Amino acid sequence: MSNEPKAVLLDRDGTLVFDVPYNGDPALVEVMPGVEAVLQGLRADGVPLGVLTNQSGIARGLVTREQVDAVNARVDELLGPFEVWEVCPHGPDHGCECRKPAPGMILSACARLNLDPSEVAFIGDIGADVEAAAAAGATGVLVPTPVTRQEEIDAADLVAPDLASAIALLRGAS
Repeated sequence: MSNEPKAVLLDRDGTLVFDVPYNGDPALVEVMPGVEAVLQGLRADGVPLGVLTNQSGIARGLVTREQVDAVNARVDELLGPFEVWEVCPHGPDHGCECRKPAPGMILSACARLNLDPSEVAFIGDIGADVEAAAAAGATGVLVPTPVTRQEEIDAADLVAPDLASAIALLRGAS
């Protein structure tokens, strides 16, 4: 990848908005500090943005697809518009190609953006996010939260304290 990713893909929960487990209520969506300004800056630079999110609550019967779509619409209203949304509705035992750490959502987003995964960065808050990026051939950056496990932090090639630092790291990385 050149210094500048041609698109930035982002995990939803714990990266863009505070993680509310199995959230089906758009009123509970709360943007993480500093995220809005970073996304505005990327858009001003013409960088396409996408959101990739595992939503196993659908498969588990804890939320409906309509509830997840409503939460995503609220995220889009607060932080969008995003060029690409990818949602994996499957549970961990489904064996799908889309559920992170599988690369399916990243590969699909790249196809939709007409970009090679090597031209794209994926930023998330857990090991499965950076593992998905690696599996797809994209650059992954881990932005840990208090619930991120230490072994996930230790295993990640690129780690940043917040989204703004992750973008700075990507722009400085070769």
